[in-house]
Amino acid sequence: MKRLLTVFGILVVLAVAAALGGYAYWQQRLAAPIAVEEPTLYQVPAGAGFNQVIRDLEAQGVLEDAWAFKLLARIDPEQMPSLRVGEYRLTPGMSGREVMALLGSNNVVTYSLTVPEGWTFRQMRALLNSAPKLEHRTADMSDEEVMTLLDREGTFPEGWFFPDTYRYHLGMSDVDILSQALNRMERILEQVWAERDDDLTIETPYEALIMASLIERETGAPEERREIAGVFKRRMERGMRLQTDPTVIYGMGERYDGRITRADLREATPYNTYVIDGMPPTPIAMPGRASLEAAVKPLPGETLYFVSRGDGTHHFSRTLREHNNAVNRYIRNR
Repeated sequence: MKRLLTVFGILVVLAVAAALGGYAYWQQRLAAPIAVEEPTLYQVPAGAGFNQVIRDLEAQGVLEDAWAFKLLARIDPEQMPSLRVGEYRLTPGMSGREVMALLGSNNVVTYSLTVPEGWTFRQMRALLNSAPKLEHRTADMSDEEVMTLLDREGTFPEGWFFPDTYRYHLGMSDVDILSQALNRMERILEQVWAERDDDLTIETPYEALIMASLIERETGAPEERREIAGVFKRRMERGMRLQTDPTVIYGMGERYDGRITRADLREATPYNTYVIDGMPPTPIAMPGRASLEAAVKPLPGETLYFVSRGDGTHHFSRTLREHNNAVNRYIRNR
């Protein structure tokens, strides 16, 4: 009997030792480095479960001991993070545990696209349609359908999307970018309008948006924006037409080929400020914050005209004679 107990004790000790050894080996395999020699992108698709991802990583040769993670998921599922859809960058030296933690984190691979100030909504849509890794939900929609999708049914889209750099990741769509840009423009326009001058000729935030789009399309020189706003304000106060070329171009649409003729200046479109009084009915581009601020804080002065010098800046004049001389100098002679 004593010998039997001794043998049983030895077996227990061996079993415990084997269990401890097995446990140590299991933990070692969980912490082992993954088999990648250079940074590698891995995509967690929508609806993917943990076992599916483990099998996929094993099939790609990233994990050599998938059994260890399957066992972990069975024994202690709370240690396994919830997977997040997206792309992740796996780097040499990462352990399997670190990979699992990464796939449940917000550290997804991101991309960016930049919507320049002064672009039109049509240009923005073309940029979104060409953006890689972005789901193109609106590609076949009309502008009206896009605005309805954004809960702005009946709103003309031009001008309502803030130009900026937007970051996105796999799993996001163009609707996400459009929604961000729309909400940001509405928020900034509200802030800027609250700080407006008291003696403006424009009366609503939407008119400020229209005015800002004209300023944005007229100049890229920061120091000129408020002076151009002042010229427009004084012309409107005196009943003078704005006569700004970008409105002619916008009214021409896709017919514009890079030049404006005298016939174009005389063409009666809803946007041609050489023909219509006041501002056009909608914005003609997406203005940045500086142009929005200029629209509600125009620079006081006496200038009523401006003409491009050809270097991105303008010559401002108080009288028509001075303006004509500037036109001869900077436009006709050139």
